[in-house]
Amino acid sequence: MSLSEDLQKSVGPLWEKTVTHPFVIELGDGTLPWEKFNVYFQQDHLFLKDWIALMCGGIVRAPDFDSARPLASFVHGALSGEEGLFQQFFRDTGLSKEEVRDLKYLPTSFAYSGFLRRMAGEGTFHETITTLLGIEWPYLEWAKRLTTAGKRPRNKYYRTWIDIHAGKELDDFVSWMRNVLDSAAVADVDRLKEIFLSTLRYEYLFWEMAYRGERWPE
Repeated sequence: MSLSEDLQKSVGPLWEKTVTHPFVIELGDGTLPWEKFNVYFQQDHLFLKDWIALMCGGIVRAPDFDSARPLASFVHGALSGEEGLFQQFFRDTGLSKEEVRDLKYLPTSFAYSGFLRRMAGEGTFHETITTLLGIEWPYLEWAKRLTTAGKRPRNKYYRTWIDIHAGKELDDFVSWMRNVLDSAAVADVDRLKEIFLSTLRYEYLFWEMAYRGERWPE
């Protein structure tokens, strides 16, 4: 068994719970309430900043330019493509630039932000790749499942979100990250399993935050 397969297996049922969360299923069916997607998309816009910090941490700690290049390329793709979708979404939903700038973290996304920024600042190259794999691999999985099942929701944002994450760019990036880990001489596999599990837990809770509702206590 490869290291990446071992990481996936080590999280047990949480993997399937994450890639088949009701948020994902209803997104594919086109039945997801718009207000839930709106909460998710606003929080994911905040998440993008933390994700970029994590990616940059990986670039800084890459052992050579060949290892840094795929990370830099994927960041560029996100900033030139996915981030533009956020801006279109905010225009369509009537949020001004000032309102977008003033978006606030909900409790789960705030905690996730701290985890990602800690990994960005303290994680080794392989720990950073493991964190990124825990973010991107489940997205590729649920999106490909929806695409294979022929899910094409009428809502353009739902449809585009599926297409982005089922596409070749993410597939290639996930394959590259898995190969990086599978070919590495990792001394502390348990540490990577701990990081992968923590990341997947946050991914699951991110869905829960948007789907179930969440607010700060007053």
